[in-house]
Amino acid sequence: MPTVKQFSDVLSEWTGVLMRHSTRDINRFMKEYGFSMPQFHTMMRLYYRETCGVSDIADDVGFTKAASSQMIDRLVQQGLLTRTENPDDRRERQIALTEKGKKLIEEIVSARHRWMENLTTTLSSEEQQAIVDALILLTQAAKRLEQ
Repeated sequence: MPTVKQFSDVLSEWTGVLMRHSTRDINRFMKEYGFSMPQFHTMMRLYYRETCGVSDIADDVGFTKAASSQMIDRLVQQGLLTRTENPDDRRERQIALTEKGKKLIEEIVSARHRWMENLTTTLSSEEQQAIVDALILLTQAAKRLEQ
């Protein structure tokens, strides 16, 4: 049975590999399309959560509401986001990705999936199953800590 340090070291090493790969892909994507990290983060948030208000984005990226609104304006002008009235509160605007914005984000998501699929092909069926079982346990434990 591994010690806590051995377990932590192995997990840290895997996380490092995954983060280096993800960071490289994200940086390439941001450079290619001229996005800042807050713009990229906003688009990813909207991809996974569909819509939100300007205040939510401001809280997420650590900007003022005014600065977030300016950032959103630039993405709206590029045809990547839409800004619509919130049907529950006409004073609030809901932000969402356009089809163009979704396609851009799907490129980066697809690149990550391709890397995972390529990684999977290097493992035997038994190794894949062992990793699936371990990751299910690890995910469940992490979710318990979040609560």
